[in-house]
Amino acid sequence: MFRQSTFRTVLIALTLFLGTYFTLPTILGPDSMKKIADVLPSALVPTKSVKLGLDLQGGVHVMLEADKVGLMRDLVRQLQEDVRRVLRTERVAPTGGIVAQQRGVSLRVPDTAQRAKVLPKLQELATPVANAVIGNTGQRSLEVVDLGDGLIQLAVTDAEINERVRRATDQSIEIFRKRIDPDGVKEPSIQRQGLERIVVQVPGAKNSKEITDVLQPGKLEFRMVAEPGAAPNEIETLQYREEEGGGAIQVERRVLVQGEDLTSAEPGFDQRTSEPVVNFRFNVKGAQAFAKVTTENVGKPFAIILDNKVISAPRIISPITQGQGQISGRFTVEAANKLSILLRSGALPASFTLVEERTVGPGLGRDSIAAATVASAVSAGAIAVFTLATYGVLGGIALVALALNVVLIFACMSLIGSTLTLPGIAGIVLTMAVAVDSNVLIYERIREEQMAGRSAISALDAGFTRALATVLDANITGFLAHAILYFVGSGPVKGFAVTTCIGIATTIFTAFTLTRVMVAFWYKTFKPKVVPI
Repeated sequence: MFRQSTFRTVLIALTLFLGTYFTLPTILGPDSMKKIADVLPSALVPTKSVKLGLDLQGGVHVMLEADKVGLMRDLVRQLQEDVRRVLRTERVAPTGGIVAQQRGVSLRVPDTAQRAKVLPKLQELATPVANAVIGNTGQRSLEVVDLGDGLIQLAVTDAEINERVRRATDQSIEIFRKRIDPDGVKEPSIQRQGLERIVVQVPGAKNSKEITDVLQPGKLEFRMVAEPGAAPNEIETLQYREEEGGGAIQVERRVLVQGEDLTSAEPGFDQRTSEPVVNFRFNVKGAQAFAKVTTENVGKPFAIILDNKVISAPRIISPITQGQGQISGRFTVEAANKLSILLRSGALPASFTLVEERTVGPGLGRDSIAAATVASAVSAGAIAVFTLATYGVLGGIALVALALNVVLIFACMSLIGSTLTLPGIAGIVLTMAVAVDSNVLIYERIREEQMAGRSAISALDAGFTRALATVLDANITGFLAHAILYFVGSGPVKGFAVTTCIGIATTIFTAFTLTRVMVAFWYKTFKPKVVPI
């Protein structure tokens, strides 16, 4: 009765040791851990620590919104190309060409036989809309309608637009992470908010400009400069970058090679002029396309375009078949370095507009830490006074379990790379109350069993055994509620939910399993006739 197996005791001790071990970087700081690493093998020294959020150490907060109109425009342009390819394959020439509309395209095929031949092929362009979470949604990407009088309309569906926006937002998150933290040392928080918004938080950053500078699309294209007499619907007018003196130039709409075919982009210096440049290299596909273009257009100018701004329009002197080249354009060293980062990380699948931007000073973060420390200390003190006054020795055991509970919370947060925010601290304080509440349930049950005439050891055993169901029920219910908060919430709500969920999980371990072992050890040592409760 009320005995603890050696295996369970060793397992609990090992858990507490590992918890303390993984909390060391958070408690001691990076400088102390470096000194320890000089003595011990680096593989044995933990490095992950709990990161402080924007509200605790200051930094930059930026909210971005995907440009649905621009994304829709790209979808329509791609749809035009797909329809043109189908018509070319079926040898059908529409009257009046392929007309772009706000959400699709339309074309007129007066001949009934040709329309009957091409309509099934156009309907094949309507593919199922697939979602990363639920798979096939049962909806189609396009609505293909024969409006009569030879007019065929292809319209992009709402399901396809929403899925494209969601996919573009998710892809952009990883691209932003590569651009903002190319070396992996800034540890920014980048999360999707809703369908089309992204929140970027960079703790410790002092200037929002260094963040917003890398949020431009970074879409690199190579197009031919339009020749005189080219069809108006096949060309467009683009502006030169301001650094190039401004002005406009007409280029073909057809993109010959895209930046997505780049394998590397590094800043460097021109060997002749010593000006900063960006040296790039294509993959096999890009190298073949670039070689084909430069071979077929020797003597003609082609435009290097970044985010719809022309960097330069050099003339092709000779075929470029090595799959590498150089971008020059009156860059500064800093501008060349930023451009190389943009190109290496890849182009954004959609443009983003700045919705919100603010900088939080470190002074405010220090004030938040000070206030949170005071609040936590007062809460811990109140809990300690109540527990000791009500339960005496067993209350002291509960406080030791509570302290170890906080250690395990920080250990888990370190392992998963969680960020500690002000709402997160509130979650930890709430967890302390929940942990003590679990001990109260157990101790009150022990008191009831003792008042019913049971011996000390029998009351202890019955108290822990019979209170377990209530403790589990209360904590599992709380865990599920905060898990829902995590999945449907965002920003500070997520931080609160994470720490509370971790705290509830560790509470079940410390309030029941650990406390039971410590109470058993106390009883074995002192063998009281009556539980002092």
